[in-house]
Amino acid sequence: MAITLAPFAGIVWRILDARLAHDPCAAARAPEGRFHHSGQRALYASLTAAGAGVAIARYVRENPGPRVIAPLHVDLARVRDLRAEPAPERASVVWQELRASGAPSPTWALSDAARDLGTQAMLYPSRSRPDLTHIVVFDWIAGLTVRPAGPARPWHPGPDG
Repeated sequence: MAITLAPFAGIVWRILDARLAHDPCAAARAPEGRFHHSGQRALYASLTAAGAGVAIARYVRENPGPRVIAPLHVDLARVRDLRAEPAPERASVVWQELRASGAPSPTWALSDAARDLGTQAMLYPSRSRPDLTHIVVFDWIAGLTVRPAGPARPWHPGPDG
């Protein structure tokens, strides 16, 4: 299957530890995540504020603490949209348990292939709410291709997050 890349520009939402509010365009601090490993950079966000809450719900339970939500403007030329491909749910597996067993996350094959093609980001459906969309950005320039779109504000989990 040929992978199609297309431009994507718009506002996305990112929930961060409140201590990181000063740098909302920074890469994820965890050494491994759904779409990054082995020193790779990744910035995770959602197309809606509600989606950001859903995406971070598991991590908030594991690591409670003050959080902020920051709107970011992304302007990227080469984005892979997994929602438009066969079996988009393959991006939404619960990767943590697989990784804990010592196996590599199967989602890394998707992101590694995208990175190899020069993809700047991927859009993918939420695992628990497929009507919501998340984005992972691999290749960005803070302040240029990804920049704050407004101030970060305090965030508290709601019924979905």
